[in-house]
Parts: sequence; structure tokens; C-alpha cells
Amino acid sequence: MIKSTAEVRQAFLDFFATKQHQIVKSNSLIPGNDATLLFTNAGMVPFKDVFLGAEKRSYTRATSAQRCVRAGGKHNDLENVGYTARHHTFFEMLGNFSFGDYFKNDAISYAWEFLTTVLGLPKEKLLVTVYETDEEAYAYWKDIIGIPAEKIIRIGDKSAGKKYESDNFWSMGDTGPCGPCSEIFYDHGEDIFGGPPGSPDEDGDRFIEIWNIVFMQFNRQVDGTMEPLPNPSIDTGMGLERISAIMQNVHSNYEIDIFQALIKDTASLLSCNDLDHKSLRVISDHIRSCSFLIVDGVIPSNEGRGYVLRRIIRRAIRHGHKLEAKGHFFHKLVSSLIAQMGDAYPELVQQQATIEKLLRIEEEQFGRTLDRGMVLLEDILTNLQGDTIQGDDVFKLYDTYGFPADLTADIARERQLNIDHNGFDIAMGQQRERAQQASQFGTDYNLQLKSDQKTEFKGYDNNSASATIVELFNNTDQEAVSELKAGEQGIVILDHTPFYAESGGQAGDSGFLHLDGGYFEVKDTTKLGNAYAHRGIAHTDMGLNRRVKAEIDVERRAAIVKNHTATHLLHAALRKVLGEHVGQKGSLCDSEKLRFDFSHFEAVTADELKAVEQLVNDEIRRNHLKQTESMYIEEAKEKGAMALFGEKYDDEVRVVTLGDFSIELCGGVHVERTGDIGLLKIVSESGIAAGVRRIEAVTAIEALNFVDKQAESLSNIASLVKSDVAGAPGKVEQLISRSKQLEKEIAQLKQELAAQAGSDLVNNAINIHGVNVLIADLNGVESKALRGMVDELKNKMQSGIIMLATANEGKVGLIAGVTKDLVGKVKAGELVNMVALQVGGKGGGRPDMAQAGGSQPENITAALASVEAWLSDKLA
Repeated sequence: MIKSTAEVRQAFLDFFATKQHQIVKSNSLIPGNDATLLFTNAGMVPFKDVFLGAEKRSYTRATSAQRCVRAGGKHNDLENVGYTARHHTFFEMLGNFSFGDYFKNDAISYAWEFLTTVLGLPKEKLLVTVYETDEEAYAYWKDIIGIPAEKIIRIGDKSAGKKYESDNFWSMGDTGPCGPCSEIFYDHGEDIFGGPPGSPDEDGDRFIEIWNIVFMQFNRQVDGTMEPLPNPSIDTGMGLERISAIMQNVHSNYEIDIFQALIKDTASLLSCNDLDHKSLRVISDHIRSCSFLIVDGVIPSNEGRGYVLRRIIRRAIRHGHKLEAKGHFFHKLVSSLIAQMGDAYPELVQQQATIEKLLRIEEEQFGRTLDRGMVLLEDILTNLQGDTIQGDDVFKLYDTYGFPADLTADIARERQLNIDHNGFDIAMGQQRERAQQASQFGTDYNLQLKSDQKTEFKGYDNNSASATIVELFNNTDQEAVSELKAGEQGIVILDHTPFYAESGGQAGDSGFLHLDGGYFEVKDTTKLGNAYAHRGIAHTDMGLNRRVKAEIDVERRAAIVKNHTATHLLHAALRKVLGEHVGQKGSLCDSEKLRFDFSHFEAVTADELKAVEQLVNDEIRRNHLKQTESMYIEEAKEKGAMALFGEKYDDEVRVVTLGDFSIELCGGVHVERTGDIGLLKIVSESGIAAGVRRIEAVTAIEALNFVDKQAESLSNIASLVKSDVAGAPGKVEQLISRSKQLEKEIAQLKQELAAQAGSDLVNNAINIHGVNVLIADLNGVESKALRGMVDELKNKMQSGIIMLATANEGKVGLIAGVTKDLVGKVKAGELVNMVALQVGGKGGGRPDMAQAGGSQPENITAALASVEAWLSDKLA
């Protein structure tokens, strides 16, 4: 009998396979080709373009178990997770789809057969809903399937006069494909509160929706009219966790096998005996979404998807702290998740080390701020008036300690409090405005240019081509013209061209457009819509419809494509060395170098860089023949081609394959064989944003030049240390060691001299209201020596206050000391800060000892002169 979650998932896919459906592997949680969605939040998302007619597949029937996340943006269930029976950040959606193939009758029959025959659910436990005016669906359920009329509920529009606004009418957006839907509900029994759908008590838990069948049959126009679709389609969705709960005879999703195993492992890890604790639910849910998001290339950061992941991780950690977690625990649950879901999703197993490492790093970082943030929150709650935490305070927690608003909301809820969401949003909006104003640059006037022409690219196999000028722009007023005069800068649009226009990180080509009597020098090539803009300067008069011979700078192109192909090899090598989470975040390939930005959560070590470089050069020496082919995007993905998530691809894409090492979607130009690259040398690796690293490298002759310069530098170093090249590192190490020893000895001597000088200073102390006070400017004394000097002075004075200043190389060093008997009257931190503010600094510290710095040594004398009056007020 089918019972476990894994069995239900497989039974669903197997059943629809027998109905001639193509089993489609779960897509990534990052929606490809859809910038409108933060995450894949429904089973139909991977097929959206198919329903819209923008993409074609080799099949007209499909079935999938699609992993989904709802934890950010419009679809956000985060606050309810752990507190209700069926809310999750991560869930699996079972679906079957028809793209213009079968329609209502078959869709209903398949659903009923699977539920009642394959799963064996009692028919009397099921009831259905239909859109109020959908007579076709109603009749089929009643007359063919045989459901009693009282168990077929018509759901109408939510308000009079607003047609098609119903829970049983689905739409992809304000316009576009839409249609009525039919939902199947399961009755958990009379002992559970709640009424059937459409009743006043429909929000109860007795009747639970398990399957939604959407009949996509209309195309809604801007004016609201409904045009019948030429090929009506089917989109269905059934939550795996919900149907598994029914099959396992439990009411809450958190009682199914997967969650029970995760909850028990979490409880064991945290020594928690209460298996019903809500925090165990939260953690067991969150380890699923966090792990799968990382598998799909998301890395914690302060924006976008990375910020959502960070919020979920921190929420899980906070619930661990509620259960008195000892040390870091969250990353240890990955192995438990793999035990439950690794068979269905082997990518979890493949990336286990990466998931664990990233979660551990994030846990360590948050652990350092959580305690301080909680102190601030407790202070806010202590002084709270009313039952709502103000938006400014919620924002302060977020901005200062990285507390997401929903984390503060979680804590507030536990104490029967609310948070001012609107006030928080206003504060966030103000911060964004400030950031935007701070980062505004000049206007790019090229954006004003528009062209309706289309240029055909001929440069994959040709370095030159005959072409016709179809459009001209001048650089003076950025307008279309009929002629460019000799000496004028402008833009030439051709009907076809061998010049590659800058895109995908590859620099645009340069070269010449030859025509009778002269030429146009092309400095760069970019895109204007579908037109290729050849930017440069005319060396002869030229007008529309003139014929030209377009010739690229072959040597420059060759250097560019070497770097471009090298980025493909670099991308593949990084994924092999660092993990599958690595994804391209940007690139630049010009004639001199390549730059590659990628997702990764920490600095790449020297050993890792060496391994990456070696892998790339191994593939260069293998001299793979470049292969290019055009195919449907789904075919390309099934072949394993890397795509940039968020990029919009055409239905047909170009796939570049380099041996069995690299397969990527790419419209750029490449070398014929990897051996043409010659050599790759990594020049630098750095971080450019949270979770994003950058590698800069050189190839071919530039790589050889780089190696030569390094060899020359090493030779010069060897000469300076009077050694041969082989012995230079050892000699340099000896000199560095000796230098450090001498520095220690000098510092010790300075400390002794400073202490001696400090002893002599005691005689300069003054008396303020019976207290010995020493104020001194020790110009030239190193700041490091001040602490030892103050300790020495305290011992000498027994009771007193000390304020010392020094200046070195334009920097101010300040220190204040107060003996323990006087800290009740004067705090060293307050004193040093008062002085620091006058010398361009700020500081603080303990009541008995505090240090600060400054940048205005010219103000030291006046600042120290103010100390006596300040202390006089304090000691009066």
C-alpha cells in the first residue's frame, strides 16, 4: 500500500507516465526566464512560457514533482510557518499539464482515478468545487464521475459586478491566459472544526484542499473581454505534503514521515524532550528551504534572494536559541535531510559539504550579533508603551544588527505584541532613497537612441562582409541623419555585419567599414535593439544605402575570443573545485584580460585558485574542438547546459560545448579549439559584494607577459637579497624574521623609555578640588606606549586622573586613566571622548581606562586646555 511521502511522489509520476505524460525533472528554485518571480512558487512556473505560446516543447503532456519556495515577495508564508498545520517555506507540488492536448474531461478523470484507484481514498471523503458558471465541469463531475450534487459546490465571484474574481477562477495576471478551476477537497471528519468551501466556517481545518485543476481556456484582453484560447490547456497542482498527511492518516503536515524524522533528529541534537514544540517545526521546515536554495546557487546576502535565505537561516537559528541550543547546530541537520530526501534529489548528496559549510559560516556570523541585538530589543520592550513596536525601532534592529523584520515580529508574537510594519517599510524606503541618491551618476544619452532596423550577424564564421548602410546617427545631437561628413563621429547601422556587438560580457568588435573614397573607423560595436551600432568616426562623406566592406580587427577579435572561451572553462573549473553553488554573476572579456564574477560565500584560498588554474590549463592542452548547435532551451538544459538565471532566452538557443568539460548557453564568439588560448594565469581574486567574488585573469600573450614580469620581479628580489632565484624565498624569510625581532626590541626599548618619562611626569600633576590631575602632550611618543605609561603613572599617583595625548605622522593618539577610587565621579571613556571630538575623532572605553584617535594634531593644545575646566565641573 502506498503510504510514505517518497512512495506517493513516485506513484504520482508513474501514474501519469502511463497516461503518456513526459516526466519532467524538478526545475531550480530560481525561475529561469522569469524576472517577475523571486522563487519558483508553483508547479506551473517552469511551463509558463509554454502556456503563453512563447516556448515549444517536444511533448504536449507533462508531469512533475516541482520543488517550490514561498518565503519572499508576493507569495510569503514565512510568518505562519511552524504555527499552522500546512504552511511551509519549502514544499513539493505534484502536477500534470496539457499544452493544447487533453482538456476538462480527461483532467478530471485522471485526478479521480489517481486519488480513488491508485491511492485508494474513500470516495465519500472527497468533495469538489467548480466555478459558478462552469456547467461543463459540473456536469462531468456529476454525470460521468458520479459525485452527488450536494458534494459539488459552485463558487461564485467574491463581489457583485466583478466577474471572474473567484477562488475558482485562475489567471496568470491581469491579462493573458486564464480560466475556471475545479478543486478537490478531503474531509478529515466531524471531530475537526470547519465547514465546506464557500461556507462561513471554510477556514477551519476539517475540509482541506488537496488538488486544484485549472482549465486554461481564455485569453483576457486589456478591456476585460475573454477570447477563447485556440488550444485550451490544463495546469494542475497537488501539494505532496498535504496528500502524504492524508495517506499517513495524520492531520498536520508536520506529522508526516519526512517532518517527523527531521523533528526527532532536531530534538535529539538540541536535547529537547517536547516533540510538539513549535520551534522544532520551524527548524525542520527551514532546513529544507535553506538546503535546496543553496543547492540552486543562492548564497546569503543583504539583498534579493540571498536576503530571503539569510532571513530563513536566522529565523531557524533564533528558534534553536529558544530551545537553548548549545553551540552551532543548524548545519548538522543537513545529513538528516539527506537521509529523507537524498534519493529523490541526489544534488543534496553531491553538495552536502557546501551546504553544511555555508550554513555554519552564516550561523557563526549571526551568533556574534544575536546576543547584542537581543539586548537592544529587550531595552526597546522595557520602554515600550502600548502593544506595538515602532517601525523605527524595527528598522534599527535590522540596520544595526541584521534582524529581519519578521524575526522581530516572531519575538513580538511570542509576547503578544505587534510590530509597525508600515513604519518599517517607510524607514526602509527612506534608506533606499538615500542609497539611490548617493549612487546617481550621469545620464547615458545613448539610451535615448532607438532603431527599428535589424542587423544580421555574420561574424561567427567570417571576419569581413559586404553590407548596406541602412541607418546613421550623429554624435552631436544624437539624431538619425541621412549623411555623415568626413571628420564627424557617429553610428552606422548595417543590414548585416561581421562585427560582434557587446553582450554577454564579450567586448564589441572594432575595425573598418571601407567604401569608395575612404572609410569609417569603428571604435566599438554595441546593440540598439535588434540593430548593431558601429560607433566611430567617418574619414569620408557617407550616406544611406551606400555599400561598404565591413572588416573587423582580426588580431583584437582573436584576443577577445581567447578570453571569452577561457571564462567558460573557468566557470566549469570553479564549479568542480568550489561546488555546484558557483554561478556566473557577470563577466567582461576584452582584448587584454578577462574578469569573471561568481557566487561564493568566502575568499577562494591559494590552493583552490591553483587547482582551478590547473584544471583550466589542462583543458586548454586537451585542445577540445568547439562545438556549437542550436536547440530548444529545454533540450539544452536536459543536455546539462549552464544558463544564467534571470536572463531571458529565446525559444531556440545556441549551445557552446568544449569537450566534456563545459556546456553553456552562449551567443558569443569563441576559439575553434581550446588550445588556441595557449595559457591562462589568474592575476587576482577578491570580494566585490556579499556572496560575490571576482577573478581577473589573462590568457595567451598577456599570460606570458605576466609570467615574464613575475620572473623579472623574482630575479630583482634575488639580487637585492644577494641570492640566486632558487634561494631567494629562504633569504627573504630570514630577513623578515630578523626585522620582526628588531622591531620587538625597539618597541620594548620605547616602552621602557616611555615608562621612565611617565615617572618624571608625576611632578607635573595639578590639584583640582583635592584630586591629582595630570594633563600632558607627549608629542612624538608612539600611541602603543601610552597604555604602559598610564599604568605606571597610576601606580605612582595611587589616586588621580590622567589625560595624555600624542601625535605621530598626522595622527592623534589619546588615552585617559582614572584610578578606581575616582571612577564614581569621572569616567575615563567620557573624558577621552570629550577630548577626541576636538581633534577630529571619537572614542570611549572602560571607566578606568579609555583610548581614542583623531586626525587634527593641530588642535591638541586647545583640546587639552579644556580638560581642566571639564574636570573642575565634574569634581566640584
